[in-house]
Amino acid sequence: MTNQESEETKASTIDNVQESPVASTTELESMIGRLQADLKERTTEIESLNDRLLRLHAEFENYKKRASRERSEFVRFANEGLILELLPVVDSLEHAVATVRIGGDVQGLTEGVDIILRLFQTTLEKVGVKPIEALGHEFDPNVHQAVAQVETTDGRDNIAVEEVRRGYLLEGRLLRPAMVKVSKAKVLNPELRVQGSEEGQSETRNLGPGICEP
Repeated sequence: MTNQESEETKASTIDNVQESPVASTTELESMIGRLQADLKERTTEIESLNDRLLRLHAEFENYKKRASRERSEFVRFANEGLILELLPVVDSLEHAVATVRIGGDVQGLTEGVDIILRLFQTTLEKVGVKPIEALGHEFDPNVHQAVAQVETTDGRDNIAVEEVRRGYLLEGRLLRPAMVKVSKAKVLNPELRVQGSEEGQSETRNLGPGICEP
């Protein structure tokens, strides 16, 4: 290699070294610009999401307040239909009381109360309340409540022989049990049965003359 070529090579290397920092700075500035733009975009997106979250939170709070208010109103007026059904019964009772006060006859009052009772029972059936059939049925602990036992001589045991308070079902589910008195078969004293049998045999032996013992 000649001296001239060597000098040219050195000059080219020096030029590259001098140009390299400038190129690196330009690329770095470009990268920083891109990062700043991306950061700004992400910041805008986060602010938008945060604003949306705040709106959703406010809407949810309003929904809870509205639902609470509607639930409170529902509880307050849930029995409105039942009350409307019971008002005719109240009207009939007021009419019966007014009739008694002006000197109505007892028979008419009895018939009026019977009508009111049937009206009330019909109203209960409309809302799904039905009486429990207890009297004469076998005691069922699921729907009956025993308050006493009554000894009977007909041999029937564990039968509801008296209804102290009627029970009711609401749509097939127990509303209140029927309070009943339950039968208990009366057991005769074995000694009395043996004694009665011996007395019968004694009477057979002491029959009149001319009659043989069996």
